[in-house]
Amino acid sequence: MPSCCSKPPAEPPESSSCCSSQRRIDWLFWFCLGAVVAACILHLILPESLSESRLGAFAHGAYEMLARMWWGILLGIVAVGFIGMIPRQFITAILGPGGRFSGILRACGAGLLLDLCNHGILLVGMKLYERGASLGQIFAFLIASPWNSLSTTLILISLIGVKWTLAIIGLSAVIGVTTGLITESLVRTGILGPNPNQKDLPSGFRFWSAAKEHYAKAVFNRAFFLKHSKRAVSESRMILRWILLGIVIVATLRALFDPATFSQWFGPTVAGLALTFLAATFIEVCSEGSSPLASDLLTRAGAPGNGFAFLMAGAATDYTEILALRETTKSWKLAFALPLLASPQILIVALILNQPLHC
Repeated sequence: MPSCCSKPPAEPPESSSCCSSQRRIDWLFWFCLGAVVAACILHLILPESLSESRLGAFAHGAYEMLARMWWGILLGIVAVGFIGMIPRQFITAILGPGGRFSGILRACGAGLLLDLCNHGILLVGMKLYERGASLGQIFAFLIASPWNSLSTTLILISLIGVKWTLAIIGLSAVIGVTTGLITESLVRTGILGPNPNQKDLPSGFRFWSAAKEHYAKAVFNRAFFLKHSKRAVSESRMILRWILLGIVIVATLRALFDPATFSQWFGPTVAGLALTFLAATFIEVCSEGSSPLASDLLTRAGAPGNGFAFLMAGAATDYTEILALRETTKSWKLAFALPLLASPQILIVALILNQPLHC
């Protein structure tokens, strides 16, 4: 069978990317995977006398992060495989065309309803971009979704009550929609590049009839699911390397610094808010883990704006998300557009939420 690796030698090397990708070793992926596996094994066999050491803190931190996020990552990979089975025009029909308010609302709604942690959401978001969702829709989806899962919402309700939980969910949705709309405006003016995978729906396209016709031809057998499972794992690996790197960095930071001191440092002041925002950006916490810290900032530190910023900054400025966007879009400009557009909105809302405490 012919393959891309059998192309004539006169063809430029970059056109045979599949050959080079097979030969190139992904050192970052394998190093981080090895470090996380070693840390988990160390966590299980480490003597009690060394559990309080920095090595023990690193091992426990990596194990705890992996224990919290494994289900989200697994469901994210499954979602990537499922989305890959759906033709681009069907994704466009479900989310609505990019550049429109209705499309941004649908993407934001999907983010609010999808019950995945921020790492699983990354996998889904990047796959949606590859399937043709607009940049504004991806930004709205990513901002609204990372911590707004059902499990995290229930945790927040138990910690800070229904009133504050609904307020935070509503405000996150508003920021998701406004960021998406601003992004679409910047794409129309040429400041940001459009998604090259985006396709318009064919004239006279009817979703249900097209879906019925398409899937009537599909053969759902063992070979079909095996093929898409392999593709899902392969396509997810691009993002998994950054998730694993995030685990290594978090475990290292936990070995060097005590996250419990956050609530003592971050009061309802401009300096406290700035420190909160900075910490949420660099000290990555999975969605379920961020809820207790956010509630601590609201209740013990008396800074609801800081709690909101801690939850939202992880969605808007998290370095794993920026690296994943860069990997997917091949553009640092598009990767940094998300934090640059969303961060000012988050800070303004956080300052407003902190204001009543000074009245």
